[in-house]
Amino acid sequence: MTLFSLARKNIARNFSKYFLYIASMVFSIVIYFTFVTLKYSDTIAKKTASSQKLDSLMSGAAVILLLFVAIFIAYSNSFFMKKRKKEVALYALLGVRNRQIGLMLFFENLLLGLFSLVIGVILGFLCSKGFMTILIHLMGYDVIAPFTFSSSAALNTAIVFLAIFLVTSFQGYRLIYQFKLIDLFHASKKGEVVPKPSMVVAILGVLLISIGYWLALQDIFSSKVWLAVGFLIIALIILTTVIVGTFLLFHSVTGFVLVVMKRNEKWLWRGLHLMTISQLVYRIRGNARTLTVIAILSATTVTAGGAVYGLYYNINDQVITADPNTFMYEQTDSKFDQQVSSVLPNVKYDENIEALSVTFHTEQLNSAFNNSDKRIYTIINEKTYNQLATIQKKEKIDVNNANAVILDIGYDERFSPKYKGKTILTEDNTILTFQSFQTQSVLNTGTAGITVVVSNEYYKVLKEDGEVLNYRVIGVDKASAELSEKVAKYLPEKAQLSSAPQDLQTGIESVGSLLFIGGFLGLVFLAATGSIIYFKVLTEAEEDKYQYNMLHKMGVSAKEMRKTIASQVFVIFFVPLAVGLLHSAIALKAFSSLLMMDLVKPVLIWMIAYTVIYGLYYILTVFSYGRIITQNNRTEG
Repeated sequence: MTLFSLARKNIARNFSKYFLYIASMVFSIVIYFTFVTLKYSDTIAKKTASSQKLDSLMSGAAVILLLFVAIFIAYSNSFFMKKRKKEVALYALLGVRNRQIGLMLFFENLLLGLFSLVIGVILGFLCSKGFMTILIHLMGYDVIAPFTFSSSAALNTAIVFLAIFLVTSFQGYRLIYQFKLIDLFHASKKGEVVPKPSMVVAILGVLLISIGYWLALQDIFSSKVWLAVGFLIIALIILTTVIVGTFLLFHSVTGFVLVVMKRNEKWLWRGLHLMTISQLVYRIRGNARTLTVIAILSATTVTAGGAVYGLYYNINDQVITADPNTFMYEQTDSKFDQQVSSVLPNVKYDENIEALSVTFHTEQLNSAFNNSDKRIYTIINEKTYNQLATIQKKEKIDVNNANAVILDIGYDERFSPKYKGKTILTEDNTILTFQSFQTQSVLNTGTAGITVVVSNEYYKVLKEDGEVLNYRVIGVDKASAELSEKVAKYLPEKAQLSSAPQDLQTGIESVGSLLFIGGFLGLVFLAATGSIIYFKVLTEAEEDKYQYNMLHKMGVSAKEMRKTIASQVFVIFFVPLAVGLLHSAIALKAFSSLLMMDLVKPVLIWMIAYTVIYGLYYILTVFSYGRIITQNNRTEG
């Protein structure tokens, strides 16, 4: 029997153990192949206006995915090698040469990789149509993508993953040369070094995480710490303190919590709680590095995905705020108006309004972020505002004689001017005082910019200081980007057309592509995260099966053992998830404050979706753990 055929038979015999590892690799290959296929796709390039930007995003995402998958495969492979050490030792004891054993392990890893590569490329091709359709849909287009097989994408994927598999296969080859025979036999009994809990370390861990949270929640623009130290350095400090603090959290803090639980003797001696707590004390402390990786990966995935989904979720509201009218443009020639009217369906309203463009001296409005002494504002009178406000179902306003209300949709109290009570002057020293401000407008800001509302009488006074402008504002039911293109075709550039459907399409197109990339990268990270815990827990199940067999012989019921297994695995799975979700909640709170955007609902949706999929890995792990214990009890009696 050749080494190659022996490797093939070993894989067939242990395929159930390798299944999730293979499934994770296949999934990673499918996503990578999809990204590369989309990069080379002509369908998206023809359909979207941002194909070059999307190409860059796909290339960047492919690199991130590649680095992560390489680390994941190497990490997972080390777990399988640990499980194989006793088998390797038996081969050595039977007289098989080290070189032959190394080659057998090399071939096994390479065969697994090649099998995963072939399946991944095939599935990637079959799924490419669906993935491309999802991307096009997220970008706001209603198109069914065709089946696409890119030989360039297949070659790229094959070269990249073959290189990864060769490296991990060589890792398996070196195993036989790295350990003594006795070490290989006892490898399954060796866990990670169990650190002793320390009160000082526990306090330090909580303190570091608290420092990271405090820095993250400070306002970037007004915090003295951020301004003094600098953005990049503070960001590195936050990452360092949170990651190190998380490690120390699993190193000692959770240990102390379990020790406190252990002191409750009434609860401890009920069922198998004593065994559960004792094993958790070892597992959590001993696996501090692994649990830290899981928590940070979860936090990264949820934060990135939640932020992008939050942006995508709020695009429509942002466009409605910036463009309350479907179309708005400056009227320059009546013939253009007639041509535009000829292509407008389902018109709700069509108004011609007069406005002024006035230059003001704005020294009182200066701030650290805007030191300009002169600004141009669009002026409308109270009557025009209330007319449009009624159509748009907004509250009317009442403007006092020489006062004004400024409509600034980009207002941010951290660096916007404090408008109320401030005075501005025209070039002819006409005074205008702001009685209030609003963060909404009745005119499209793309055309009118920041608008100021004055009384009907004072509008006549300002008319002498400004340039009269005539605008057309249009409301249309179910407007589309195609309709916007038709309207734009009839208007000169100086008309400054602003189009709500076009702005919506542009926003969806850019953020939708980010959501697609972030979502699928998040799924790969999630699959890897769940797989890492799965491999770790099942490795421990092989070690624990003899203890459970003793309990079985002592008369402990299978139901009680399953309950203990479920509770142990639950803690190992969901403690790092809870920590990761807390990290991401703080990060997303800082992100929402930075953008002045409400992200609560989309972030909760994203977190729930992540937790549900993560929970499926928990169920699978508990089932697999229980099967190992049950089969061993049947075998051993």
